[in-house]
Amino acid sequence: MSEANPGPASASERPGDGVRGRSPRIAGSLAFVAQLVRTVGDTASGSTCVVPVDGPADVDVIATWCENTGNTVLAVHPDGVEIYRGRVRDPITALAPDRRPGHRLWVYTNFHCSNLACDYCCVASSPRADPRVIGAGDFADLVGEAVAAGVRELYVTGGEPFMLVDLDERLRVAAEALPTTVLTNAMVWQGERRRRLEALPRDGLTLQISLDSADAALHDRHRGEGSHRRAIAGIRLAIDLGFRVRVAATLGPDAGDAEQQLITLFDELGLVESQRVVRRIARQGVANAGLVVSRESLLPEVCVTASGVWWHPVAAIDPAMFVRSDWRPLKESIEEITDELRQHRLRGDVLASTFPCA
Repeated sequence: MSEANPGPASASERPGDGVRGRSPRIAGSLAFVAQLVRTVGDTASGSTCVVPVDGPADVDVIATWCENTGNTVLAVHPDGVEIYRGRVRDPITALAPDRRPGHRLWVYTNFHCSNLACDYCCVASSPRADPRVIGAGDFADLVGEAVAAGVRELYVTGGEPFMLVDLDERLRVAAEALPTTVLTNAMVWQGERRRRLEALPRDGLTLQISLDSADAALHDRHRGEGSHRRAIAGIRLAIDLGFRVRVAATLGPDAGDAEQQLITLFDELGLVESQRVVRRIARQGVANAGLVVSRESLLPEVCVTASGVWWHPVAAIDPAMFVRSDWRPLKESIEEITDELRQHRLRGDVLASTFPCA
């Protein structure tokens, strides 16, 4: 196979073959297929590329074309499809290192919040939720096992992690061992919590703060009255205190042009691309609409809670996403998830998508 061609010569000479028999709209997408052929053709054998997409129809075209040309769809991202040029023997090693199970570890330190009960929360957190706290000793053990298992990034989430007054002790342990991000609504930094926040290390620690809209009315509609004002104040405080800050937005069907407004706000706050996360609602927890996810369709990001190990943090109360009741030893949990993902991909169950929690 020539390096200039993304598949057998006959496939690259007949770019429409990959969509033969499909709907007129897809069959007529010659410009898109030509772009697909060029992008994969410019990619070395055994390497990967990402082809931008504009909806499920484009994903279908790519999947069919890859099947007919001897190439492999690795993952479906929100704005593009990751393609491996050629067939893969091991779909795990074909993934980018930061997409493989165990590169990052998610830890739910607790499940209760302060005064928020977001109407789309994927794990049904609220002031009334069972806290299900991972104790400080268990957390330290988990961090140690994460390092030994080759984890490269640690993400601490909840609930609202800063509801734990001694969270700073956990974050010190984590940040000394691995680059650590803690997800927060930035609304409980008063009194003792504020003092402990200010004393946290700046190196190795990122504060990821939730803000769903530049418009207070839209944000408060889903998170509670006054929460937008407090979130903005928390973001500015964290920046003023010298922390690395990332802002994450979850957009629902009523978002309208909220994403463009957020981009303007991010610019005003001086946040670069790596400090911005925009994602859609998943139909998990208390959400009654959103993206439907499953073990087969979702690239895993190993997640630990007080009740065990889960396939992905967006589904950490979904029984179908439960892996095992004890994370010890963590390396075995990661290997179990890796083996299951490998089998899903080898069988070609469904296209695997990413869900950007961070």
